[in-house]
Amino acid sequence: MRTHYPRAIVALAFACIAACFVSHPAGAADGPRMLPVFEVDPGWPQVPAKWKLGDPSSIAFDAGDNVWVLHRPRTLKGADLAMAAPPVMVFSSSGAFVKAWGGDGAGYDWPQREHGIHIDYKGYVWLGGNNCPEGGHALLNPVADDALLKFTQDGKFILQIGKSNQSKGDNDTANVHRAADVRVDPKTDELYVADGYGNHRVIVFDANTGAFKRMWGAFGKPPGGVDHCDIARPKSFSDGDGPPDYNVVHAIRVAKDGLVYVADRENRRVQVFTGEGKFIRQLVRNTTAFARNLAFSPDPEQQFLYVGAGKDIAIVDRKTLEVVGSIAPKGMIGPGHHIDVDSKGNLYVAQTGSGMQKLVFKGMAPAAR
Repeated sequence: MRTHYPRAIVALAFACIAACFVSHPAGAADGPRMLPVFEVDPGWPQVPAKWKLGDPSSIAFDAGDNVWVLHRPRTLKGADLAMAAPPVMVFSSSGAFVKAWGGDGAGYDWPQREHGIHIDYKGYVWLGGNNCPEGGHALLNPVADDALLKFTQDGKFILQIGKSNQSKGDNDTANVHRAADVRVDPKTDELYVADGYGNHRVIVFDANTGAFKRMWGAFGKPPGGVDHCDIARPKSFSDGDGPPDYNVVHAIRVAKDGLVYVADRENRRVQVFTGEGKFIRQLVRNTTAFARNLAFSPDPEQQFLYVGAGKDIAIVDRKTLEVVGSIAPKGMIGPGHHIDVDSKGNLYVAQTGSGMQKLVFKGMAPAAR
């Protein structure tokens, strides 16, 4: 399932990435800090003419750097709806179409409103949705997307965690509730879930069996909050740590060193935890929309955390949580709904309502002063 490459080639690839991402701390005696630079690839991707894509919601990569896009076919209208592509679309890094699959099938609850996709280290495909029963969309069944699905890369169903319309809230250990994002930790074979549209928590399952392991809310405390069909966007923000509960846990990433990064979107903060859920620190940016999504730079140290913010993507020093720069090349469609980075450092954006885009990594340049 997973493509294996000769060790010498893999080692050389990572050495090149590490060399490209060599960076100096701000104010270091040997010069200004070096930051990644990107430019838009206007030719990516090439969608087959017979198909139309709905709102691209999420993006992921397999071991060969193929780009997996999860989109929402039922957002298409009129004649375009009849040309809807399957919800899972795969493209090469150059933009060539590879394959497509997905949708309703026997034995599993396909999400009504597709939201997040992830390819784990074994090559399995994880996805989920965030439909709300009271949403009122004419093409969607009035059920909550309370399940996560696991498939092979050819679309063979493997595992379902939870069941549609069955969530009992933040203390339910069997179902998620309109979960936004997932990541599998290769060191533990655990599935970390940003269970964030209906619930207000991180929940962890065994990635092989689906068995519940643990969960936590904001600041590592027990999860809690009010389930809203409509997103409860705050009208104002005050200084300080912010509200005691999460408000749309929208993205999650597990670093190589075991730290877990959580995007609390509507509270405009990123929180950092140990793998067991112990709160370490947070970054709050309440003067603009922040914590829309998360991605790591691909160097061995994962020195940068990319965070959707305002109209651009913030570059954050992962160790200090200091914002050190931004990504906003000419022609960028926005900060993204979900984003991800391939092994070469290219950044991909899935922007609901605006399409999807490849930002080509062009190397490092001194930070602007």
